[in-house]
Amino acid sequence: MLKIDHLTKRYGSTVAVNDLDFDVTAGVVTGFLGPNGSGKSTTMRVVMGLDRPTSGRATVNGQTYDELKAPLREVGALLDAKSLDPNRSARNHLRALALANRISFARVDEVLEFVGVASVAHKKVGGFSLGMSQRLGIAGALLGDPGTLLFDEPVNGLDPEGIRWIRDFFRSLAKEGRTVFVSSHLMSEMAVSADQIIVIGRGKFITSGTVNQLTAGAAGTVLVRSADPSRLAHVLRDAHAIVEELSDQGLHVSGLDAVQVGDAAFRSGIAVHELTPQRASLEDVFMSLTADALEYGHKNAEAVSE
Repeated sequence: MLKIDHLTKRYGSTVAVNDLDFDVTAGVVTGFLGPNGSGKSTTMRVVMGLDRPTSGRATVNGQTYDELKAPLREVGALLDAKSLDPNRSARNHLRALALANRISFARVDEVLEFVGVASVAHKKVGGFSLGMSQRLGIAGALLGDPGTLLFDEPVNGLDPEGIRWIRDFFRSLAKEGRTVFVSSHLMSEMAVSADQIIVIGRGKFITSGTVNQLTAGAAGTVLVRSADPSRLAHVLRDAHAIVEELSDQGLHVSGLDAVQVGDAAFRSGIAVHELTPQRASLEDVFMSLTADALEYGHKNAEAVSE
């Protein structure tokens, strides 16, 4: 089990993590979401003993990283796929880790084969693509067969086949009862691969729950198609809806639910051919939750034109 216990991390006057407090349980894939600069990577670095907390603790099975007697057997991580000695081969990189943690070299060959880089294990990692480096990083995280695993943006550089592989891989780890903690900015991927979601912003905890729990209370939209989409769009805008006219003569409506859209069309004598409520996506909910926590963001078009 991974526990973040009232964790705060400051770099000078900058507060990167601000009294974060949550648990990451075993047996499920937990997604860790937040805007750029929200403190996700810092939190993971503290867990792995790469940064010291200003206050609070991050523990694995009740111990901080420096208290673990055999850390690689307790917790494995992929935090930066390119932080490798470019002149060392993939096999020798893992052998160095194995030697430092009293792990057999036979295990090195096992994990190289498992992640699909055995055929290039003799090559220098400086020539690896980002996707190949990600796979090697995953091999390193698995080397000690740990019960807790952390991955920071693990699908960067992977092709669609690789993304599907890693999604299935996370689920298999969770089914084995391991703690799987995954930071990612890809909302669509987290929506299908994570069982639990933790959202932070500006270093602070915002919320947590399953995807269904997070999206259940969010306002959705309505897809409507009619015999006269232009007139229906005008009617709906008069009812204070926000209407996006689609290229296939459909309308994407927010601000009114399906019943209200249907009633408005009926009162105006407009035939409706399709009326489909659409639930808010994880991305919609994330953008709403973190709107006030963006360190960097785009100004809207109106503000730019002023």
